[in-house]
Amino acid sequence: MDFRARRYERGSNWTDPEIVELLQLWSDESVQIELESSLRNQRVFDRIAHILREKGIYRSGDQCREKIKKMKLEYRRIKDNHKMRTWKFYDVMDRVLANRPAVSYSSLGGAVVAQQVFQGSGGSEAYLHGVPAGSFGPSCSGFRDMNAVSATSATHIGPVMQETSEQPRGEAPCGSISVKQRKRRRGGRASCGRSGGRESLDRALVSFLNWQQSAEERLLSLEEARLEREFQAEERREQREERRAEKERQHELHLFTMLTGALFSTRQEAAATMPSDRLVSPLAHLSTPPMATAGPAVSSSLSQFPQEALTAQPVPTQETKKSQPMSVKTCQVSQDVFATLRGAEAPGHSVYLSSRGNSIRQHQGILQEGFIQYAMDKHHQTDNPDGIVNLGTSENKLCYDLLHKRLTKPDMLHVEPSLLHYSDWTGHTFLREEVSKFLSHYCCSPMPLRADNVVVMNGCGSLFSCIAAVICDPKDAILIPTPFYGVITEDVHLYSDVKLFHVPLDCEADGKESRHFHLTVGKLEAGLKKAKQEGWNIRALILMNPHNPLAEIYTPKEMIGFLEFAKRNELHAIIDEVYMLTVFDESVTFHSVLSIESLPDPQRTHVMWGMSKDFAMAGIRIGTLYTVNTDLVEALAQLGSFHGLPGTLQHQVAQLLRDRDWINNEFLPENRRRLKSAHSLLTRELQSLGIPFLDRPATLYVWADLRKYLSKSTFEEELSLWRCFLRHKVLLSCGQAFSCSTPGWFRIVFADQQPQLQLGLQRIQEALKEIEEENTSSDTCSIKGIDYEGKKPEKEENDEPDNTAVVNSTSSPQSKSSDQLKERDSPVPDTGMLGAEEFVLLDCQKSKPAENLDSLIGTLRHQIRSSDWLEKNTPVLSHGEDPEILDVFKSLLQRAKK
Repeated sequence: MDFRARRYERGSNWTDPEIVELLQLWSDESVQIELESSLRNQRVFDRIAHILREKGIYRSGDQCREKIKKMKLEYRRIKDNHKMRTWKFYDVMDRVLANRPAVSYSSLGGAVVAQQVFQGSGGSEAYLHGVPAGSFGPSCSGFRDMNAVSATSATHIGPVMQETSEQPRGEAPCGSISVKQRKRRRGGRASCGRSGGRESLDRALVSFLNWQQSAEERLLSLEEARLEREFQAEERREQREERRAEKERQHELHLFTMLTGALFSTRQEAAATMPSDRLVSPLAHLSTPPMATAGPAVSSSLSQFPQEALTAQPVPTQETKKSQPMSVKTCQVSQDVFATLRGAEAPGHSVYLSSRGNSIRQHQGILQEGFIQYAMDKHHQTDNPDGIVNLGTSENKLCYDLLHKRLTKPDMLHVEPSLLHYSDWTGHTFLREEVSKFLSHYCCSPMPLRADNVVVMNGCGSLFSCIAAVICDPKDAILIPTPFYGVITEDVHLYSDVKLFHVPLDCEADGKESRHFHLTVGKLEAGLKKAKQEGWNIRALILMNPHNPLAEIYTPKEMIGFLEFAKRNELHAIIDEVYMLTVFDESVTFHSVLSIESLPDPQRTHVMWGMSKDFAMAGIRIGTLYTVNTDLVEALAQLGSFHGLPGTLQHQVAQLLRDRDWINNEFLPENRRRLKSAHSLLTRELQSLGIPFLDRPATLYVWADLRKYLSKSTFEEELSLWRCFLRHKVLLSCGQAFSCSTPGWFRIVFADQQPQLQLGLQRIQEALKEIEEENTSSDTCSIKGIDYEGKKPEKEENDEPDNTAVVNSTSSPQSKSSDQLKERDSPVPDTGMLGAEEFVLLDCQKSKPAENLDSLIGTLRHQIRSSDWLEKNTPVLSHGEDPEILDVFKSLLQRAKK
């Protein structure tokens, strides 16, 4: 069965060439007779669809039948209402439906027979007067057989009677009169009997044909009544659709009025510092047709910009000293307002791309979405103080002065011919040698590591992608505990079509000696068993040490247990140690897998490391892999041409790794000191807010528990809280971006300069305060119409203080409720869904006119974005349909100018 017709919705538009092909098949006389003679016509339309498919038109039988039905309705509506017959297919439908032969439905011998009857006047009378049966057109097979039998019997009776009458005449030529009379009387009775049988047969046939005609008329009347009912139902549906569109139109006008009022309020607040004509510019753009925006579109959830357009305050007077012209910034704000009102929609299907290309183009994770919003509105102390503070992207921003000093030394500015030529795709030999020496020293390897086992690429993401491509087949899977760094999903899937099978870790400690999100061999065994039961082919295991986002440091005993598990099940073990030098507590020691003297399965153990985290050089994009599996190294070398590094960059990295004096005496001690100070600042603030967190002296972030700020333990509420932080101009990473099984956990990055970190923490505190006020306010309104009394018990339960906070790892957090535990298995919602906070402030705006203006604008922006009214009904385009629309818009614009 061809399923390509499924892409056409039922009742979707047909092109004129497709309709012409359909009518040519449907109007055929044999098809019409078969349609009229069968009670079930599905097979007829299936054959029509089959012929259309041979001609390259992929439609199903149901779609063909629905199209013919709608064309019949249109034909009858035009004909019954005596309208102008300008429909292009009216003549074709009229020839077929008006000149259709009268068809009778009779059953002889169990077969349905179609017969044309009474085509001319006096059809039945002509039959009674002896007109041959052929004059009625195709005759009934049963009737034809009966006439043949009658004729045959007559031919057989005639000769027999003649022979019997001639024999006595030969024997007695002078027969008696009485014998002749008896014969005459017998012949008379026989002829009388034959004529009587003929008359009764004629009467039966006439009666049967009359019954056929009346049955056909009844059937046609029923069909007409059914078509009339369908036509009336279609008219009622169109009327309901028109009423709905009118209500939506009025609703959008109301929202537009509210938006104008909000912009007017913003203008009043900024009247002293910004000329009034510039404030009108956002509305002036609305009267122009939509313009195509440069750059690719992102997911639909990106349409909710972090208020950078509507909440951008006018530039203070002191900022007039900046070199950037004010008109440029005003134009940018206007474009942002216009783009916000239109809504940035997800990219549609492109005919220029393959299915895989469209899937890659439309893919957008939460981490990428947050970073894109941050990139559009980056915080700067002087240029953009109201921009977004990024505490969500794991970057070390504390050591720029140290790196700048080292990277600008003369030994870094070296260029030789070999650096400008092609090199080994696994990296220049001198770089791989320095990497092997570096890892041997800092990983405490029992034996010197070989440079031939080192592969260098442009980032650990490229290494994940290439390793998945060479050890897995498409649709294979890799085992990974959750939560984990979410971008690994794209690394292994976009190129290689390899899936990740999650092993959820419990956020609660399951024993006195256990830890939160504790990974054990037993959990890996259970996850592998479940994967095999579901039919997945597991090829590898991914482990991170130190962990992202938990910041957990696994002991050598634990790592050996994990590697032995991988060996038992013949799994590749991919170990990510990209944070191995980012441990800022002298009392804690990190043990690399490369420090183990005897690995359980060296051929399937592969260790990754990079300079993005340990050396605060995320933009350098260098990742290294060490493996003794030469087959894997050779396979990765084939892909190295797509992921190579510039020769000059390889030289700089080699020089940096070679300078042990700078690393040990200057960079690492100062980097650890600054990380420890920033970590202490963040943890003190979390403790003051009573927020539980995992206290681990490693990595660049803290895994914090914000579940008490969720009104319900759902991922929708978590995403709503994430968007609330964005509205307050601070970016965090929510738990579902890391496939966390329990909603409410957030990763907070602390490796930033102290002013930015303090500002970000201040905005986090303001956002949480707003959430608490909304949860406790008696006039808070739910989008679903649930009143406050119905939500109060749940609020009181969620607001209980979590005294058993995960602080300094001395106590376990209090379990919220059984509902939260059930949420671990719930699917992660779509990132485009809007949080409840976007709606709550709509009815509460009067009580909070000043501080919640931004939230009101966000609500209006989302509701306008969710409708396509602005695209279809611009004031200029709608002027022809309803002149009042343009007048209303002009009046609103004049009010804003005043």
